Amino acid sequence: MTGSIADARASVDRARGEAAEFRYKNGYEMPCDVLAKRLANINQVYTQRAYMRPLGVATTLVSVDDEFGPQLYKCDPAGYYVGYKATASGPKQQEALNHLEKKLKNKEHAPGSWDEVVELGISTLSTVLSVDFKKGELEIGIVGGPRADGQEGTDTEFRTLTEDEIEERLQAIAERD
Repeated sequence: MTGSIADARASVDRARGEAAEFRYKNGYEMPCDVLAKRLANINQVYTQRAYMRPLGVATTLVSVDDEFGPQLYKCDPAGYYVGYKATASGPKQQEALNHLEKKLKNKEHAPGSWDEVVELGISTLSTVLSVDFKKGELEIGIVGGPRADGQEGTDTEFRTLTEDEIEERLQAIAERD
């Protein structure tokens, strides 16, 4: 989420409530695209009502769907939502989007394994911000990467990378350059 912290907290609480209610009513987890549409509809109502202040937050949703695989959606305060291969939010959003567009042009998705995709994200940030990162300066979350317990297979749960894993990715980028 990017934007107002208070609005982000309210939006996250609302999204959790919507997902919990959907699961209770339907017996399965709410798909990412359905949640994105619901949040966009709620945001759109906030922009139309004169007595309601629009939410000042852009929401990025990431999930691994059983039917469609990895999904990425972004909702803006005006009620617009769209699916992406890769996206960015924040002050240098357009520069990051331009960089990602050049790297992923004419591709269905980011090529390579999870670690190469993480390296693409780090290199995009590094290029846009003109900064060489250290392991303690980044926080990276992944969905669908290797299991945290070291066993075989992929983990469909969200988790943050450890500083050692981030250091490995930074080393791989440095060696590649």
